[in-house]
Amino acid sequence: MSALRAPDGCPWDREQTHVSISHNMIEEAYEAVCAIEEEDVAHLREELGDVLLQVVLQSQIAADAGEFTIDDVCADVNAKMVRRHPHVFGSV
Repeated sequence: MSALRAPDGCPWDREQTHVSISHNMIEEAYEAVCAIEEEDVAHLREELGDVLLQVVLQSQIAADAGEFTIDDVCADVNAKMVRRHPHVFGSV
């Protein structure tokens, strides 16, 4: 994604902002839910990839602005999983 947003990368990707692509996140999530409801595993796999692509792109936009990185997002997910499952990761 950093190559796509680099000066010699894709003009469309370079001009995107959190706001300009926010509707894509909703659209891809709906398409993933549709695949789940239709029990279409191949389509679900594709749509989950599209959701992940949105996460990666939003994270790169944030990294370019000095806000946060994809590593920060992953660390937050990890911390949340541990926090929400003390019966697995804690001493409960």
